Amino acid sequence: MTAPSPIAERSERSDKKEEHADAVRAMFDRIAPTYDALNHIMSAGIDRRWRSRAVADLGRAPPGPVLDLCAGTMDLTALVARAYPERRLVAADFAAEMLERGKDKAPQAERVVADAMNLPFEAGSFSAVVCGFGIRNVADVARVAREVRRVLVPGGVFVTLELFRPARGVTRLFHEAYARHVLPAVGGLISGDRAAYDYLARSMRGFFTRNEYEAALRAAGFEGVVGEDQTLGISAIVSASAPR
Repeated sequence: MTAPSPIAERSERSDKKEEHADAVRAMFDRIAPTYDALNHIMSAGIDRRWRSRAVADLGRAPPGPVLDLCAGTMDLTALVARAYPERRLVAADFAAEMLERGKDKAPQAERVVADAMNLPFEAGSFSAVVCGFGIRNVADVARVAREVRRVLVPGGVFVTLELFRPARGVTRLFHEAYARHVLPAVGGLISGDRAAYDYLARSMRGFFTRNEYEAALRAAGFEGVVGEDQTLGISAIVSASAPR
């Protein structure tokens, strides 16, 4: 029996949120064993630099706990742990196998299997939330943004690192070629799951541009929303603050 495929187009997920979420969870559990290696191979290691810059942006947050949302195999969690060793750190992801694969990278971090659209934390639990390469896969971005705002303290910081749909002409052409040919072929070869990397490629084309995502954060009530492209717009970091 063929596993259900996640819905790549963000606009088509609204009526099938649970179906999409279940398929994404199953997909990431399947590709967890090769996920780290593929990330670094496919980005030529540049993803490490992007993550470090995202973690540096957390320095604007008030003192307090940090949540790594959609933590996956906890690469970002490990960087946060090294940068802010005095802070309580929680890694949350709804793919349990991904968290299991990353547990040794940041043993001090609490691991929580959780849905980003319905976080199991009380209001004002965190001074900062970071999300690396995960927001593109959620079924309802607006709902996640509201949840993040809810669990942040007033003045808390939300930092997103993502492969947004590019707006620049040259970058758009590169993205298109990479997504249509390189990512499915190489990802499928190494992971043995071409369907998963077909979805990831299509999800890049079907997601927000950086400016559209920034507008979604403002609509959710965030303030001081600032975005910065990384490496010719291949990725971007967007920072925002919860109202004081």
